[in-house]
Amino acid sequence: MHCPVCGRNCITDARKLLENLPERFAPCPDCMGLVYDKRLPPPDISPGEPCSSCGKRFIDEVCADIYRVMADEGDLSGTEPLAGIGTPLIHPGFPMRTAPYLPPGSIILLSGVVGERAAARLITDVPEVKGVIRAGTGTPGIADLDAEPATHTLLAGCDVRADIFPTRAGPVIVYKQQSTLHVEFPRGRNEKILALEREIRRRRPRTFVDACSGAGTLGLAAARAGIHHVVCNDAWYAAACWAAYNLQVNREFLDIGEVAIHRSYGDLEGHPVARDPVLVATAAGAQEVEIYQGDLRLFDAALLPGVDLTALDLFEKKDARKVDLISAAWRGQVGGDIFIP
Repeated sequence: MHCPVCGRNCITDARKLLENLPERFAPCPDCMGLVYDKRLPPPDISPGEPCSSCGKRFIDEVCADIYRVMADEGDLSGTEPLAGIGTPLIHPGFPMRTAPYLPPGSIILLSGVVGERAAARLITDVPEVKGVIRAGTGTPGIADLDAEPATHTLLAGCDVRADIFPTRAGPVIVYKQQSTLHVEFPRGRNEKILALEREIRRRRPRTFVDACSGAGTLGLAAARAGIHHVVCNDAWYAAACWAAYNLQVNREFLDIGEVAIHRSYGDLEGHPVARDPVLVATAAGAQEVEIYQGDLRLFDAALLPGVDLTALDLFEKKDARKVDLISAAWRGQVGGDIFIP
């Protein structure tokens, strides 16, 4: 599938992505790798080369190689611990029992100290690095519609990666551009998905809305569980865009036909924060799925009739007063039950 960031076909359908897991990060019989203490600078030795048999390399060796490049370019002094390079985000992300051996193009570096020259070198000199992001000061996205959106900065390569989330009905694949959406690395348990599944068993909804959907994780989990009508909405363009892409990625797991994309990545990027709801993507069959970009406070029962259950996963959910106000407004305008995952 065409990637809107790099233009290559780095987005694959769910079944294809799942075909070689977990072997994707497993060593072959010829693989060797040194374990480094992440609290110390890496030893002054040349990092190991990728395995000549399978092309993979142990993650600590890759991180040491990244460290060497960043130190060469002055981003690190050489006294920082190995962990000082930042966070290597594995693609695709899924729960692992052992540290991975990385094939080419399998990590995105998220770092607060990496510079442009080092980023360019990492793409050319370290084959496992797919993209390099310089971290900003906030979490990517919008905490409030009236606040300035936050993003990280893609310095080099492509920062699109996937996470694989387990559900009772089977996995869902969630792609995102990591400089524009927050990190949500899968663990063995996903409390939000578990909360959704409990609510589905308890309430048996026919229509479910994820009103602050991000890249679509809960909406896809609801559709995977067989909910007849699923709606995802987010006011942030990157969330709505990737929710639409992820609907296409997971289409073969759902009882839907072709996915119709009504707004392109460029269209959405030109209006990063939406007020009035805009329909981004739809798919229909025995199930129906819709993706919107808009302010959840502007939805009503005319636009979303028959809603049984809504997830309100607000950025500000620790602000009980704000959650209560938004929940009350949603009940009054749209109706149905609400839960906070």
